[in-house]
Amino acid sequence: MLRLSDVRKKIGEGEAALEIVRGVSITIQQGEFVAIMGSSGSGKSTLLNMIGLLDRPTSGSITLMGRDVSSLGDDEMSELRCRAVGFIFQNFHLLPYLTAMQNVCLPMDYARKAGAAERAVELLGKVGLAHRANSYPATMSGGERQRVAIARALANDPVFLLADEPTGALDSRTGAQIMNLLAELHHGGSTILLITHDEKVGRRAEKTLVISDGRLV
Repeated sequence: MLRLSDVRKKIGEGEAALEIVRGVSITIQQGEFVAIMGSSGSGKSTLLNMIGLLDRPTSGSITLMGRDVSSLGDDEMSELRCRAVGFIFQNFHLLPYLTAMQNVCLPMDYARKAGAAERAVELLGKVGLAHRANSYPATMSGGERQRVAIARALANDPVFLLADEPTGALDSRTGAQIMNLLAELHHGGSTILLITHDEKVGRRAEKTLVISDGRLV
């Protein structure tokens, strides 16, 4: 489903060039729950950006759903990202002037999907927040906001969920609840790739990879 082969990422030119990701190869199958763990500066954020089709590798290949991402133009990559990747961010990235339902509708509006409002209510119900559909982010707890963000990530039936430190802005109890929700989604068939520095969070995945100094160890 998702394959990285000898992926490398450099920034800068000539003698000043710095290799951030160094020859990473990963295969993630449909239905897996995989955690990539690493400390700050390990290269995991750069790797996440490439897996999420937000950036391109300097060399190596990324294949998603049988398509070589490096062969895609910017518009094609953006379209594939919208359809294939559901992002869950540490700081939620909800628009404060939109209700929970309207935030969940955003990816579907971008993809011009019919029935967005009905689908948004359904997804909010799935994450236990149907009663908060018309609430604004400022009135919600951190855990509720992350649940809205997860519902939004599911909106376009993505190939996989890419969760970037999803518990990083939450207390331990609320973080455990969010991880329970991700585990439920995994058991329901969702493919999840989790990026974290927290060993306790990483252990919730069925497979754990560790990145250090840009390499898998």
